This record gives sequence, structure tokens and C-alpha cells, in this order.
Amino acid sequence: MKLSVVIPAYNEEESLPETLKTLYTTLTKHQIEHEICVTNDNSKDGTELVLKALQQEIPTLVYFTNKGPNGFGYAVRYGLERFTGDCVAVMMADMSDDPEDLVKFYRTMQEKNVDAVFGSRFIKGGNVYDYPQVKLVINRVANFIVKVLTGIKTNDTTNAFKLYKRETIEGIKPFLSPHFNLTVELPLKAFVRGYSYAVVPNSWTNRKYGESKLKIKEMGSRYFFILMYCMIEKYFSRGDYMKK
Repeated sequence: MKLSVVIPAYNEEESLPETLKTLYTTLTKHQIEHEICVTNDNSKDGTELVLKALQQEIPTLVYFTNKGPNGFGYAVRYGLERFTGDCVAVMMADMSDDPEDLVKFYRTMQEKNVDAVFGSRFIKGGNVYDYPQVKLVINRVANFIVKVLTGIKTNDTTNAFKLYKRETIEGIKPFLSPHFNLTVELPLKAFVRGYSYAVVPNSWTNRKYGESKLKIKEMGSRYFFILMYCMIEKYFSRGDYMKK
């Protein structure tokens, strides 16, 4: 089962070398057939030059440049239209996600034959390091609301770090979210449309370089829109979009 890893990157020239080398080393060590797909989201720094140089060291690295429209969701979607694996994970370019956790996701999908694996930082075995306190409070409140309203059996829906089979990605299209709300759209659509999933603990570490692209004030209404969309589909679509 070939694993694809989609990584959106906007002005990540400092973070990418460590992230991609560690990811490649880890997946190679565990003998996992894979490709690393980076979407350069029209970066204004030296991200593309860094990617070109890294291709000489990492034979499984491919990259695309998304000329626009740009934004986190668009960048991830760009990669999700172009990966070649049997399953695909979304990871961050800033080394906040642990490649060893990705191996756990992959093995869980193989062993349990589920359609998706959702990471959770807030169950036994999960950890967060240097998580900004205000964001942490907002995160826990938002995820509690999502869990209560939808019935999804995870407490970290907003966590972008998840793994999906190719068939699952095809089955939850078309995608609507241009921004970080895509992190909620993907798992909620998979859940609402009847795809099976497992929840696996993962760790999260705050970035070493650059600044976070997530702006909480801008995202609230966008998260709410996707949550309402998925609830409307769940209760009013009469199963038209369910997994066949």
C-alpha cells in the first residue's frame, strides 16, 4: 500500500529541510513505499529553491507550485488532486507533526482496514508541546461543540494530521474549504458519509521557525459554515452521498 504525504508550504524555507529529511528517513527506516508531495503555495521566499535542492537528497520528493488561488485549503486540495498513492496523509511543513505517528496511522489502517485514521492529541498517549494557551482553550471548546453536534467519536476533529484511503478522498469530494476549515471538512464528510475510521494518539510540537498561518479571528465563521454544511448533509440529504 503506497503512502502519499501531502504537505502545504507557504514561506517555509527554514522548516522544510528538517521536516522532509526526517520524514523521508523515518518512512524509509520502516520500509514504507511512499511519496512526499509538497505544494508550494506561491511562496514569496526561497521555498521553491529549497525544494529543488532537497530533491537531490530525497528521491521520493515531488513538489507542485500552486499559482493560485492560494490559501491553506487550496494548497492541500492541490496536492489531493495529484497524489499517486493508495492512501494519503496531510502533514504540516513546520515539523509540528511526528513522522513516527504517521507510521502508527499507516499500520493501523493496514491492520484494521479502516477508510481513515484520525489523529488526536488529547487522548491517552497524545501530547502537545508549547501549545499557545489561548489557542488551546479555543481548540478544546470548538472540538467539544463539533463532537456534541455531529456525534463523531473523536475529540480532535480540527487536527489536520489524518490519513485517508484514496477511495475515501474520492468519496468526500467536491471540497468546499479554501482555508484551514478544510481540516474539519475532510473528517466530518468522511464521518457523515459512512466511512470507517480509527482514532490514534499523536503528538504536536510548536514550530521552531516562522509564524503560524492560522488566524483564529478570521476562521471562526468558516469553521461554523463547514460544520453547518456537514450537519445539513447528515440530517437532510437522505443518504444520497453515503459510501456505496
